[in-house]
Amino acid sequence: MSRRHFTFPCEGSTLAATLDEATGRTGLLIVTGGNEIRAGAWNGQAIMAARVAANGFPVLRFDRRGVGDSEGANGGFRSSAPDIAAALAAFRRECPMIERIVALGNCDAAAALMLTGGVGLDGLVLTNPWTIDDAAEEPPADVVRDHYRKRLADPAAILRLLTGKVSLAKLARSLLAALRPAPDVPAGLTAEIASGLSRFTGPVRILVAGRDRTGLVFLSKWNKADPRIRTCADATHSFVEPEAQGWLLTQTLEMLRG
Repeated sequence: MSRRHFTFPCEGSTLAATLDEATGRTGLLIVTGGNEIRAGAWNGQAIMAARVAANGFPVLRFDRRGVGDSEGANGGFRSSAPDIAAALAAFRRECPMIERIVALGNCDAAAALMLTGGVGLDGLVLTNPWTIDDAAEEPPADVVRDHYRKRLADPAAILRLLTGKVSLAKLARSLLAALRPAPDVPAGLTAEIASGLSRFTGPVRILVAGRDRTGLVFLSKWNKADPRIRTCADATHSFVEPEAQGWLLTQTLEMLRG
């Protein structure tokens, strides 16, 4: 296995990429979320790429326009469809033996893959998909209830309440939010990504970190009976815990082997 860096074009800009080489005929395309560079949080995506390649699957990571080492304007995840398409084309050029490509995206990268309908891809691994339309929106009732269930089991949190270190007004607002019924029909971004994903005919696995607000918000807005969902109870947003890293690797390898 070897790792090399190269560039490829995207709508007049030059994008930077890293390829972990392997001989397998199925490849993994890692799409970064937010303004994260292709190495990932705490180098997590670089580590993940090396582990996947060690199992025989080539892995491509890239910086989208305006992020990290790539040129161009950063238009956010909603404008990243051309970047993903260009990365797919570059992956196939660099690894002509590849017959299948599975994409892995966390947070708004998962949302971006869903919005595109997975065009050009053969499988999707979607972790903690972003479904928040407005950063100021109140968390869904399911998330609030889960938060207070955990707080009520924490003696330190109860002590803070009894000693007046918790705002009663804020607590009251949160408790009222917990009583709100969940929406019957997806709306906003959730509806958009659901529509996009419905166009994809390949295998999909949706992975949720049980200690991540973004993942919990997604679950509160999605069909909980969706058989494609898997949850890692003790994982945080970027799956940085050793057990969570192993779980994410196992889930991804299953999709690549499938």
